[in-house]
Amino acid sequence: MRTGVWLVGARGSVATTSIVGGLALRAGLTGPAGCVTELPELRGPALPAFSDLVFGGHDVATTPLVKRAETLAAAGVLPSRLVAALLDELAAVEQELRPAPPGATQADRAAAAVRDLTDFRDRHRLERVVVVNVSATEPAVRPHPGHADPTALRAALTGPDEVLPASSLYAYAALTAGCPYVDFTPSTGARLPALHALAVERGLPYGGHDGKTGETLVKSVLAPMFAMRNLTVHTWSGLNLLGGGDGANLADPAANAAKVESKQRVLGETLGYVPQGDTRIDFVEELGDFKTAWDLITFSGFLGTRMRMEFTWHGCDSALAAPLVLDLARLTAAAHAGGHRGPLEELAFFFKDPLGGPTHSLAEQWTRLAEFTRRLHAGRGSADGHAG
Repeated sequence: MRTGVWLVGARGSVATTSIVGGLALRAGLTGPAGCVTELPELRGPALPAFSDLVFGGHDVATTPLVKRAETLAAAGVLPSRLVAALLDELAAVEQELRPAPPGATQADRAAAAVRDLTDFRDRHRLERVVVVNVSATEPAVRPHPGHADPTALRAALTGPDEVLPASSLYAYAALTAGCPYVDFTPSTGARLPALHALAVERGLPYGGHDGKTGETLVKSVLAPMFAMRNLTVHTWSGLNLLGGGDGANLADPAANAAKVESKQRVLGETLGYVPQGDTRIDFVEELGDFKTAWDLITFSGFLGTRMRMEFTWHGCDSALAAPLVLDLARLTAAAHAGGHRGPLEELAFFFKDPLGGPTHSLAEQWTRLAEFTRRLHAGRGSADGHAG
């Protein structure tokens, strides 16, 4: 099942790490650590093989992919040996990267993106292309009449106004081109009535939002623990220190606010109330592609006894996110092949702010994901054998 993975923000750290990782897995140069689709509960015939993934993408940046990979290797994100071993493969992917689509109107830019996607699919004879947004976080979108339905949106895009943020314009182009869409960022993406209707109309699934890779991943385990043990959480405060391009982007107050809102939802929706405290995100350039999070939790138990818990998370964001990008591309491709359309709520396991938000408990999300994947495999049948 040859599947295209089209990355919006293709020269960024997460995309570059995803591409190097996918190529290394295809060549048998590394193992699938971090790829949950390779766990026994999820692997099976419905998922495209790593060897079937073909990479392309858009980006406003022009730094060659090999140079980006070498920079990440120097920073300790990627093993230098893998970059050296994959120079030819990375050069081949470089030929599949395109600049941000040009055009005087958003309709023009969307049409250019559609041409890039369909050309990519046709040249490589791909069964489908999954578009994954791993670009910079955007501020929250302002409502516009064109967001109401596909007809209003198509008309609005031909005018001079910027009707859609970039993430939603790419979602529109993806759906118009017949491609499923996944937003790994907290940006708006396909979360507009017009884009939901377009996805249903075209028979396409979409997923998101905001990949869960660090502090919020820990929260989604700890918050249900407090709730299930009937312990009252009084305060929960967090400080996140980020370097790299993501940290620099989040120095913008509007983008920072969108990210913080995404991170905070897990507490209120899991505990049933919102404890005092905030999550703060600061840019620390020296950290590069690594991030540190420190959380302080105060709570009380039997007889009102006061207690506290602290944890520190230090991780490499790109190395945590990249295997999930590959997982999401494989799962979304399988969902498309299985006839799913509209929001993929079953992928909540991967996101801070999942579509539909059925639960923020990681354990419950895992159970739902495993059941969903079993249905995908059952629909495909076992005759094809293992796909990974």
